[in-house]
Amino acid sequence: MAGLAEYRKDFAFFGSSEGNKANEGLIYFDNAATTQRPERVINAIADFYRYSNANPLRGLYGLSVRATDRYEAARHTVAAFLNAAEDSEIIFTRNASESLNLIAYSWGMSNVQAGDEIVVSCMEHHSNLLPWQMVARAKGASLVFLECGDDGVIPDEEWKGKINARTRLVAITHVSNVFGITNPVKEIAVHAHKVGNGGKGAVIVVDGAQSAPHIKVDVRDLGADFFVLSAHKLCGPMGIGGLYGRKELLEAMPPFLRGGEMIEYVTREDATYAELPHKFEAGTVNAAGAVGFAEAIRYIEEIGLDAIEANDNRLAGLLMEGLSNVPHLHVIGNPDPARHCGIVTFTIDGVHPHDIASILDSEHIAIRAGHHCAQPLMQKLGVGSTARASLYFYNTEAEVSVFIDKISKVRGWMGL
Repeated sequence: MAGLAEYRKDFAFFGSSEGNKANEGLIYFDNAATTQRPERVINAIADFYRYSNANPLRGLYGLSVRATDRYEAARHTVAAFLNAAEDSEIIFTRNASESLNLIAYSWGMSNVQAGDEIVVSCMEHHSNLLPWQMVARAKGASLVFLECGDDGVIPDEEWKGKINARTRLVAITHVSNVFGITNPVKEIAVHAHKVGNGGKGAVIVVDGAQSAPHIKVDVRDLGADFFVLSAHKLCGPMGIGGLYGRKELLEAMPPFLRGGEMIEYVTREDATYAELPHKFEAGTVNAAGAVGFAEAIRYIEEIGLDAIEANDNRLAGLLMEGLSNVPHLHVIGNPDPARHCGIVTFTIDGVHPHDIASILDSEHIAIRAGHHCAQPLMQKLGVGSTARASLYFYNTEAEVSVFIDKISKVRGWMGL
């Protein structure tokens, strides 16, 4: 399989030009943090500002109507990407973190009661943990953690035993940003909808920030009541994200933010709120970001998520095979490269992950080092931090080979 590296030509970031000297030869392996943007996405954003710039949803003149149409067309693209039943089930936010906070404040604070249990996994990003800690404290509920093994797998008996009649909500990452493992969300959702909340069904919140860029997502097939994603992790712009929520849940929720455009009618004493989705989109919206988000979705769909997933697995396999031959290096998580979604997290004996990242930076290689906003998982693994290489479709076999060569020399460069 030749891979998908031919798509690198679409990214000025990887090109060689007078204005790009700093990036020339850079190996970018920090895609789980943010991806690069193809020129067509950058051009779509610029095109909106050049030719369609007006405040959407507010003006009756033609330019504002055109801006509104482009904004709502972007919503339709996101809805189709996730297979939402209706466009109104998609709320634009700043990012996945804001989406999760919206759910926690609007749904959680209105529905969770004293004595309820909120189930989360031990591998959650802080963005899908801290809001639920807040709700649990405020409402007198309990947090229950689903534990995983060293291979990153949550055993069936964990979620079958801990999701029960007291469970009001389950918040779980679709793909871990540390392990790269894909959790059995569909099976968990079936169980939680059957037994949770006294048999009425618990609500399932899915953090899809790491899954949506790499694997096909169908929120209805997945059984997600809420699903969140960020554009910048799938070749789109920063500062725009999406929240999918089932319509009946969103309609029953109070607004998260209040202000312009999310109202229907205001008096001195009270207000009535706009219908979905605008009830949750207060103020001037990021219309250009939404347009860029939609263009990024079209771009990765043209490449094909099946092809991206297969390429992720292929490159992760090459990387893990090479790392297995490096003494004193330990890969975190599952031994099967196909269960890493392009994310390979590791430690090196005697070398702090921050030093690993700094040394590789001097060799023009960009990786992430730290706790990856998953400190409870780090504590469970018995490490303060790890190094993480994360791959995407535009990375190459040659880059993997260089990475393996450089990482094999790190201990020697440290004098170990």
